[in-house]
Amino acid sequence: MTRLNGKKHLIEGNHDDKYLRDKHFEDQLLKSVGPYMEIRDNGRTVILSHYPIFCYKGQYRRDKQGRPLTNMLYGHVHNTQDEKLVNDFIMKTRATMVQSRHAPEPEPIPCNMINCFCMFSDYQPMTLDEWIEIDKKRRERMVAAVE
Repeated sequence: MTRLNGKKHLIEGNHDDKYLRDKHFEDQLLKSVGPYMEIRDNGRTVILSHYPIFCYKGQYRRDKQGRPLTNMLYGHVHNTQDEKLVNDFIMKTRATMVQSRHAPEPEPIPCNMINCFCMFSDYQPMTLDEWIEIDKKRRERMVAAVE
């Protein structure tokens, strides 16, 4: 952990209790430890949770150009059947049109839920923009495989 630059926050998952209770765990290397966090990244809100949150805070928000302002990063489901169910939810939500008071016409819900499963990033730390790109490419491959 000392080789990672920047501020380190641990989003607790279902297997972290034993490490957090270990007397040799170096928690002073972490700025915070918790199950949920909201941070800012270049004017965007980032929701962090080990578990996917289907109706996360800010999922409808867009900037004036229509770009999503909130991303929900999660893990837990790895690349399992549960992730397939999450993906089904994401696709259905993105296909749902809603009328915003800020838009002249109904728009699809952005629903930017990103699975940060470590194998999707080859176990490398990633920026939000890198995760967005990885997720976009992964979803394009999923759509192409169905067609």
